[in-house]
Amino acid sequence: MKSITCSVLVVGSGNAGFCAALSAAQSHAGEVILIDKCPEEWAGGNSYFTAGAFRIAHNGLSDLQPIVTNVDAETANVIDLDPYTQDDFLNDMNRITHGRYDRGLGQKLVAESNEAVKWLGGLGLGFQLSFNRQAYKVDGRFKFFGGLALKTENGGKGLIQFHQRAAKEYSVKVLYSTAARQINVDPNTGAFESLLAEKDNEPLLIRAKAVVLAAGGFESNPRLRAQYLGPGWDLAHVRGTPYNTGEVLEMAIRDISARQAGQWSGCHSVAWDANSPANSGDREISNEFTKSGYPLGVTINIRGERFFDEGSDLRNYTYAKFGRAILGQPQGLAFQVWDQKGIPWLRSEEYRDEIVEKVWGDSIEELAEKCTAKGLENPARFVETFKAYNEAAYKHRLEKSDLKWDPAIRDGLSTQSSKQQLKIAKSNWALPIDKGPFLAILVTSGVTFTFGGLAIDPNTASVISNLTGKVIPGVFCAGEMVGGLFYENYPGGSGLTSGSVFGRKAGLNAAKLATEGGRFERSSRL
Repeated sequence: MKSITCSVLVVGSGNAGFCAALSAAQSHAGEVILIDKCPEEWAGGNSYFTAGAFRIAHNGLSDLQPIVTNVDAETANVIDLDPYTQDDFLNDMNRITHGRYDRGLGQKLVAESNEAVKWLGGLGLGFQLSFNRQAYKVDGRFKFFGGLALKTENGGKGLIQFHQRAAKEYSVKVLYSTAARQINVDPNTGAFESLLAEKDNEPLLIRAKAVVLAAGGFESNPRLRAQYLGPGWDLAHVRGTPYNTGEVLEMAIRDISARQAGQWSGCHSVAWDANSPANSGDREISNEFTKSGYPLGVTINIRGERFFDEGSDLRNYTYAKFGRAILGQPQGLAFQVWDQKGIPWLRSEEYRDEIVEKVWGDSIEELAEKCTAKGLENPARFVETFKAYNEAAYKHRLEKSDLKWDPAIRDGLSTQSSKQQLKIAKSNWALPIDKGPFLAILVTSGVTFTFGGLAIDPNTASVISNLTGKVIPGVFCAGEMVGGLFYENYPGGSGLTSGSVFGRKAGLNAAKLATEGGRFERSSRL
């Protein structure tokens, strides 16, 4: 059996894994090796498929402007970007997870979010203000909404390209097509000793002083989705990499009795193009299969009925949970519908003609008839739903004539008045849908990442043993493999931030352990 030796080993080539590797390399840990079972052309895990959004605590535009590349002085004068404090971030964590998030993890995530992003910026990662996704231009001013303003240049693709460049700069050795198979610990101390992997169909033993587990969740494994998330989840479309199939989670639980944490029945899932590939994302189209324009219109299932409140909150706080709502509908399908008032506000990268199939109708009746070819089972009910919705929206507008439609705030335009109330409200942005031609898009559920994972020490990112309740020496964890942060939902953009905060922390502490434990000889070249 071939074997190699390094100081710090990282498993997983997403944002969290690369952050851990770069942090360890920066700390002069000795040789750092990063492995991933995917081939190089699939590098980046789910991070590649994101829009590159980072949620951080900040002091407003003046705090962010020095690290972004797309704001000149003239543009800055027409931007409304309020501070998003640590208290704001924690309050959103508490509200969105219904108070279930792990307080220690949440506090570290929030307190170190700003520093982690600026650390990445210092390494050369380009950031921008996300005008296209996180702001609306209202009355000539860019209004950022929902506590989220930053993205990486060229989204997730740009993020992973940066990480690959930085890894070379810091001499991190990256081995693709290298799958982790078994974690070995010292039988006397319980400390990490080595990892058995398989590279190019041959066993490979990698000895190291420390390992960082950052191999993602189980969202690409239909069996585990059905087992943990529940019936029907094996039919959900995979939004990102097909390689996040949960083996490293199972391995950590099996081999080192890692403690499980978080909501194993929960996941991040979004409204996703029904015509997208079922079992993996498309690396060219990537995040553009997302269909997040639902607050601007209504969503109706194939029986012709609305089934959730499209305006219950700003999009950043709802998009990650509405995929579950769609999957729970007949056939796991629904139609998003808009009129000419909403259509101009749809983001082109998600709704341009080249990537989405559009159904048009000059009237709601015609739209309903055309949607039957796409799976609508009850066109009459579809029309009745719109009539009831419009009547309720009209009556609310008459009663609250002082309110102004504004997509960047919770504007209060609702379907619920003293004259009429719908069984399922639309609580904000409830304009009547009455100006044709009308547009419908067929959507399903796209699963992004799972919420169940491993318990870690918030201060060190060390994995905790289920047997002893103590940290397992030399074993760290970051990214989607960490459990306890998110329940049912998550504040948009906090996933990449979590990967950066705890990836950086894991790499730093792995490096400390490696350097304190002595120096290793450099590995043989493969």
